[in-house]
Amino acid sequence: MTTSSRTQSLIATLPGTYYTSPEVFAREQEHIFETSWFCAVRSADLTAPGAFRTVTVGRESVLVARGRDQGVRAFLNVCRHRGARLCTEESGTVRRAFQCPYHAWTYNLQGELIAAPNLTSMADVDRGDYGLSRVQVREWLGYVWVNLAERPGSFEEEVMAAVTARLGDGEAIARYDLAGLETGKRISYDVRANWKLIVENFMECYHCATIHPELTEVLPEFADGFAAQYYVGHGAAFAKEAEGFTVDGSAGLERIPTVSAEQDRRYYAITVRPQVFVNLVPDHVIFHRMYPLAPDRTLVECEWLYLPEVVAQGRDLTRSVELFDRVNRQDFDACERCQPAMSSRGYAGGGVLVPSEHHLAEFHDWVRGRIGE
Repeated sequence: MTTSSRTQSLIATLPGTYYTSPEVFAREQEHIFETSWFCAVRSADLTAPGAFRTVTVGRESVLVARGRDQGVRAFLNVCRHRGARLCTEESGTVRRAFQCPYHAWTYNLQGELIAAPNLTSMADVDRGDYGLSRVQVREWLGYVWVNLAERPGSFEEEVMAAVTARLGDGEAIARYDLAGLETGKRISYDVRANWKLIVENFMECYHCATIHPELTEVLPEFADGFAAQYYVGHGAAFAKEAEGFTVDGSAGLERIPTVSAEQDRRYYAITVRPQVFVNLVPDHVIFHRMYPLAPDRTLVECEWLYLPEVVAQGRDLTRSVELFDRVNRQDFDACERCQPAMSSRGYAGGGVLVPSEHHLAEFHDWVRGRIGE
């Protein structure tokens, strides 16, 4: 092989410092996670007025809550008095209001200041000026998405367009009726690796034959390193002998009735930057949300979504869940093996991408552009 052909086949990755530097991670928090549409909460988890969940978005704790009007709102989880964290629990339900545990400043479910000790004696204080800081919210696919930017970008152009660009059809995702599905299983993974390593891993399949024996049995083309996400509208076909998307290829659950004939017996993977992965198969959807917590630590919350009757009947989901749980653990183990080497002098200049990974270079360019490099 000549030097010229090697140059054409191999493309440089990001340098190792991008995966270890606190300074780079701080810029990513500020310019990526705090300015992008961030998928925060499954809407159905906010079951009734007063139900809330707190999530980490960039450097901020965000409080997402359902109001008495059934609407969902989000606020910075910061009391306007002295800056105490308003809600210290990850999730819960309040009856009518949120009360700061420090000085008892109290806010209704719309985020308005409604009470505080001695507030009635302070006639010059306008309660309307001291409500919780609002965060922009959109609901889509059965999830609450938040954006901390002062002037958020278009949800349609940043989120919905990413799904359309991958599937080639704006209606394709709707056929899976994600908002109408129910959570059959949820697993949280505390991954000791940089969030970009996880994104890169999800976007390529050069590794699939090496570490995913169960997955390649069900999706044979993955054994050849075929990067399905690179091709608009492509879904990986199930093996002829596979009855369903399960760990042993056995039959799955009831097919989502609105899935088209073209989508049947196919797997579609979608990346929605910066922190969502969606996996579509005929009888369920696997939805990942990442919460980057440190340069070398990422919390990944994964949900398996099924038809409501499947969940209500207590059907056995074990073989269905186990397939992608194994895939997740295999992937995250690989990312954790890479993380220590990111600080090695042997990786200071980065690594290389082979042709089937070349599309990752566009992700690297996107990161550089967002953090101003």
